[in-house]
Amino acid sequence: MKRPGIVFLDAETLGEVSSFYKLTRLGNLTVYQTTPHEMRIERIHDREVVITNKVIIDREVMDACTSLRLVCIAATGMNNVDLEYAAEKGIAVKNVAGYSTESVVQHTFAMLFYLMGNIRYYDDYVKGGEYVHSKLFTHHGKTILELARKKFGIIGMGTIGKRIAMVASAFGAEISYYSTSGKNLDTGYKHVSLNELLTESDILSIHCPLNDSTRDLIGYEQLRIMKSGSLLINAGRGGIVNESDLACALNENLIGGAALDVLLREPPDASNPLLHTEHPEKLLITPHIAWASVESRERLLDGITGNIAAFLQDQ
Repeated sequence: MKRPGIVFLDAETLGEVSSFYKLTRLGNLTVYQTTPHEMRIERIHDREVVITNKVIIDREVMDACTSLRLVCIAATGMNNVDLEYAAEKGIAVKNVAGYSTESVVQHTFAMLFYLMGNIRYYDDYVKGGEYVHSKLFTHHGKTILELARKKFGIIGMGTIGKRIAMVASAFGAEISYYSTSGKNLDTGYKHVSLNELLTESDILSIHCPLNDSTRDLIGYEQLRIMKSGSLLINAGRGGIVNESDLACALNENLIGGAALDVLLREPPDASNPLLHTEHPEKLLITPHIAWASVESRERLLDGITGNIAAFLQDQ
């Protein structure tokens, strides 16, 4: 059988991955670090297999690229491909699930402990020279909290949510959760209403998908009823937390702090109110990297390679 043409449209989204060579065993591989919208058809037109993370594969592309047989998504979410039209055209679409769970869990707790331990403050205290002149071996400039016995609320009890619950439980936290789908109710943890979760939780950690029922799920009214010292973590999707409302809540000291790995627009506009809060020390934002451990990206590429190999074997 002829070696298929494979094109990776936005390999830069995966960064340096040592197992990239495995793709070359499956076909004639062409790699582009990024692909502008207007160059999609030119780069795909004679290829059988396309790999994309964020580049849109829509009706226009599928009609123009008649050789296309398989779309591999370098992610779990499939919203950048017109799945219905792909099915009509007989084009297979494959994603990779579960590759980033441990990475997201680890990053969630890294963000949480950064806030709970006021890590930035203490690092600045030492590196800024104040510790050098201290008369004590220690310093108590900012509060440090323990996770043990804290009420830990989780929104979204899928694979990642369950792993978050397991780790938080190991630290001695009390777990409760709200299922946005209403399906994950047999978990062994306490399921409560959203309002109850908001009012009782010391920590609120979001791990649900973005859809019509979760968009702006956490706005000003929800933030207003949370505990004044509570911490909000969002490693789910941007758009679940209303960013303007969160900025207001932080400015008004309605909650103790927030850590976000996802935003509505990525990268954000310079005018995003979260970039201009009055208490920046209460807010941590990372650039959508919770999924991106070296191990996670290797698993993702292995999953893509496996999807292509299985597809070709079935032909």
